Amino acid sequence: MTRILIAECKQEVSSFNPQPSCYEDFRVVRGAEMLEYHRGVKEEIGGALSVFDAEPDLQVVPTIGLSANTSGGILSAESFQRLRTEFCEQIAAAGPVDAACFSLHGAMQAEGEDDPEGCLLQDARGILGAKTPCVVSLDLHGILTDRMLTCSDAVVAYHTYPHVDFFETGARAARVLIAIQRRGARPITARVKIPALVRGDELITSSGSIRECMRRAAEIEASPKALSAGVMWGNPFTDVPELRTNSFVVMDGDADSARDLACELAERFWKHHHKMQVALTPLDESIRQAAQVRSGTVILMDAADATSSGASGDSNAIIREVRRQGYLGRVLAPIVDPPAVRQALAAGIGATIRVTVGGTIDPARFQPLPIEARVRMLSDGKFRSESFGWHWDSGPTAVLESGNITLIVGTRPVSLFDRSWFHAHGQDPHRFDLVVVKSPHCEPHMFSDWSAKQINVDAPGATSANLQSLGHKRCRRPIFPLDEIRDYQPAAELFGA
Repeated sequence: MTRILIAECKQEVSSFNPQPSCYEDFRVVRGAEMLEYHRGVKEEIGGALSVFDAEPDLQVVPTIGLSANTSGGILSAESFQRLRTEFCEQIAAAGPVDAACFSLHGAMQAEGEDDPEGCLLQDARGILGAKTPCVVSLDLHGILTDRMLTCSDAVVAYHTYPHVDFFETGARAARVLIAIQRRGARPITARVKIPALVRGDELITSSGSIRECMRRAAEIEASPKALSAGVMWGNPFTDVPELRTNSFVVMDGDADSARDLACELAERFWKHHHKMQVALTPLDESIRQAAQVRSGTVILMDAADATSSGASGDSNAIIREVRRQGYLGRVLAPIVDPPAVRQALAAGIGATIRVTVGGTIDPARFQPLPIEARVRMLSDGKFRSESFGWHWDSGPTAVLESGNITLIVGTRPVSLFDRSWFHAHGQDPHRFDLVVVKSPHCEPHMFSDWSAKQINVDAPGATSANLQSLGHKRCRRPIFPLDEIRDYQPAAELFGA
């Protein structure tokens, strides 16, 4: 009986969010509970299980699943040490195994540890031994470090953005692991460093210029000797030394092809990199443009406060400008403000309260905004995502109505790349004239397919696409667009050769 260990640890952070993440921000499942959870949701581990379950004489050994409820600030040292200890204890307790499948993100950062995923893989390798095959699934916003590649046999990354292939990526990783463990594949990885930090519509894999790279990666991966291929453009807000874009190709025993193909992917990416920035509209101009739309809903994309990318969620910048300009349309906006929620809970549904909203987590960027509002709804904040049915928890949550502005106010950040937080609190975006969406991109049917106008707003925040405004200090320079790069020649490094 072949024994395959599975383990998970996933979080994406913004180094520019002043609020540290902590252990309590993670969903934790252990042992058999891990199998039960992942057979009910379509994430990477679920995809891997779908492959392993179909294999004869194979036993899955579940250890621990650690997944942050949403992205956030840098993980505290104490919390990372707790995660690391539990991760290692569960792997050690599994006993001898024949192979291991890890589901990681790639854009974690902890106090005192710039490469948490590499650290966990190094720990796991020390427990499992150098000869135990280890395959890792990663987000394409992950940062592919030397230590991650050295301490694993192969990596597999998402091929889609917005991400819709979580399950499929896990299944791909499982098939690579089986090819190594059962069929004797000899993985050789070529990785090419690309000095670019990128954002914007050109990275939408179904329509942007990045699709040339991703389609080619899929073609490579489907070839007989290939095991995995992809481009990972990282999370530009995780300011660590190895932050950059990477292309990679994993071949079965063919170092020359791996090197050539990884360089080809890098060249295809670099050909388009100047287009991979967001055209932002100044905040005041965004509201003026919204006011000129006479019919339909205007979507203001506040990607600078995208909680799914690591922002604090407490930006009131757009609401403040709406009030300053006297915008008259009906407005729907999300915000994180624990004190405001506590005040609403104390007052009760139907009460009118004077409260401030915003600026409680990132006060250097946002000043509290005083409002008078009616408490329209209170909830425990527990709901399931529209996109994938995941369990999300914004903590105690209030719906506040202040004149023409409806605010959904949460205690904790949740990902906002779909409409589920709005719907869970009785708000239909179609019924508003202006909706603030704190996400860089959503699947088209969420907003763009039906809205009258969509504007990318140049607002302040820890995940601003105006990258020059953030103040990167740790990533290696030069790097686009922070620096001018006159000549770039891709060069591949080999791992596992």
